[in-house]
Amino acid sequence: MNRTLCVSGLLLSRGTFRLCQSKVPNYSGGGLSLAVVTTSPLPYISLCSSLPSRCSYSTNIKVRSYLQYMKRKIKPPSCPPYSHVCQVGDPVLRSQAAAVDPVAITGPEIQLVINTLVKVMRKLECVGLSAPQIGVPLRILAVEYPKKMLDESSPASREMRGLSAQPLRVFVNPQLRVLDGRTALFQEGCESISGFSATVPRYLSVEVSGLNEKGEPVTWQVSGWPARILQHEMDHLDGVLYVDRMDSKTFINIHWQEHNE
Repeated sequence: MNRTLCVSGLLLSRGTFRLCQSKVPNYSGGGLSLAVVTTSPLPYISLCSSLPSRCSYSTNIKVRSYLQYMKRKIKPPSCPPYSHVCQVGDPVLRSQAAAVDPVAITGPEIQLVINTLVKVMRKLECVGLSAPQIGVPLRILAVEYPKKMLDESSPASREMRGLSAQPLRVFVNPQLRVLDGRTALFQEGCESISGFSATVPRYLSVEVSGLNEKGEPVTWQVSGWPARILQHEMDHLDGVLYVDRMDSKTFINIHWQEHNE
């Protein structure tokens, strides 16, 4: 089956509903499908439980200490959209994000996702972020390159990388079209793979079309560094990380020198 899966909204009430990967018919053309299912908190097992000391057990149940148990009772686990960025290993970063029902864009659920996305992006001072990175597998991304950040770059760096100040742009259900098939190699990092970077090839010029945060159709033709940012965020919507495209020999820990001091 090859029709588009649309998600009209998210029920975000704590501890009642969650987005999960479900083995239902694949509507996204590849990868796991997405479903909203009811759930209840998992039981916590205290290490103080009386168990035979000479027996070994194999179980999928997580064993938590009494302090962890009490912490969860006092402060329940957070739920998406998160106020932090999910790290590599989280299944949401490898899932195919679902399309958003255009009618739902101006609704409170999707607006919460968009507002949280922008808030987290600015808090971390990064230049782009996608909804899967805050735990929401929907096709939403935001890009912004503040003038203040541009002013901190040298003239040589601006020219070499094609840097330019860009206002905040939000795209819902974006579609990418390559305008210039030539590629450029530059070092690239990601908030979801914190502390690392690598050289990644990206197209020089692209066009993106979709809907903005008001549900209005928008198109943007861009080249240089903003085009790289856009391609990076578009990859996140398809469960692709820059490590899938990088030159593995250039992969580095950006703090490696500090470890030698």
